[in-house]
This record gives sequence, structure tokens and C-alpha cells, in this order.
Amino acid sequence: MREKRGLTQEDLSVKIGISRASLSHYETNRREPDYETINKIANFFNVSIDYLLGRTNHQQTVLDEDVRDFVENLDLTDEGILQKFSLTVDGKRLSAEEARRFIAFVRAERSLE
Repeated sequence: MREKRGLTQEDLSVKIGISRASLSHYETNRREPDYETINKIANFFNVSIDYLLGRTNHQQTVLDEDVRDFVENLDLTDEGILQKFSLTVDGKRLSAEEARRFIAFVRAERSLE
């Protein structure tokens, strides 16, 4: 997509706020971008993350409004949510306590920003 738009790695990296070296590593599969970077790239090119990751051939996937509302308001600290959905890391299901510690870690990281 970058090349189709006639952008250099430097152009795109500046526009999405990452280093040119990082973009080069992503394009050559030497590194994988984090979620924030994937989101920036998808937003820049106005495509879905699923399209960017090769999980669909449809550039735009529009979520049903009810589904979008659910996803945007999902609260992983809700005990009912933890019971209903299987959260996994490295293929192993997180216990409720592990999920709570994970959430605490994310909150601590956010507070440092």
C-alpha cells in the first residue's frame, strides 16, 4: 500500500510517528509491530486491521453498531466477562487472578504515560 501511494519509508514513518528503521523491519518481517502501530497504519491507509494482517481481502470491514458498542465498552475487570470469555497467553487460559494482575499491569503502564 505504501508503494502504491508513492510513499517512501521515510514519508510513511513520519506520517505515523515511527522510525524509518522500524518500518523497514516490519516490511521485511524482521520485527512485528505492536497493536498501536498496526492501528496507526490501518488508520492512515483507511483499511481494517484484518485487511492489514491478511485475514480478509476486504479493505473495509464495518462492524455492526451493536458489536462495535460492545467491543468499545468491554470491561475486562467485570467478573462476568472473565467467566464468559477465555483470555489466553501463549495458548494457556488465564485464571481470573492472572487476568486481574494483567489488567493491573496495563493500568500501571498507562499511569506512567
